[in-house]
Amino acid sequence: MAETVGSLVDKISIVELKIYHMQEQVVRLDVSEQHRHQCRLRIDVLKQQRNDLERELTELYRDVLSGRRQLKVYRQFKMYNDPAYRTRQK
Repeated sequence: MAETVGSLVDKISIVELKIYHMQEQVVRLDVSEQHRHQCRLRIDVLKQQRNDLERELTELYRDVLSGRRQLKVYRQFKMYNDPAYRTRQK
C-alpha cells in the first residue's frame, strides 16, 4: 500500500463524482436503453472501485492508530520564483 491519506481521499472523491454523473445518464430519457444499461454497468464497476479505495483507507487508518504504520510528511521544495536558484546571466 503506497497510497497516502490525501491521495486515497482524492481518488474516492473523483469516483463519487463519476458515480453521480453516470447516475444522471441512467435517468436520461433522450438516450437509448442500451446507453442507460451501459451506464448502469459502469456504475457497478465504479462502486466496486470506490469500495476498494474505502477499504484501503480504513486499513491505513487502523494501521496508523495501532502503530503498525506511520504517516510521512513529504516536504515540497519549490525552486521556481526563488532568486537563489537562478543562474546568473553573463
